[in-house]
Amino acid sequence: MVLTEFLGAQLSRRLHRSRTGFRTYLTLYRSRQTLARLDARALEDIGICSEAAQAEARRPAWDVPDTWVRR
Repeated sequence: MVLTEFLGAQLSRRLHRSRTGFRTYLTLYRSRQTLARLDARALEDIGICSEAAQAEARRPAWDVPDTWVRR
C-alpha cells in the first residue's frame, strides 16, 4: 500500500512540508485514541471533561499545535 493511501493525502503533504516527523504524528494519534478510551474517573483525575476528551480524540493526527511545527 502506498504511504499516501495509508495515511491520507493531507497527512502526507503535511509531513513533507514540516520537519515534524512521522513518529510525532503516530504518537499523537495513539495518545488521542487512548484519551478516547479513558473512563469518567480517569478523565476527572486529569481534569478533562468527557466532551473535551472526545473532541480532542476526533481531531486528525496532522492537526497539531503550531508550536510543534518547526519552520
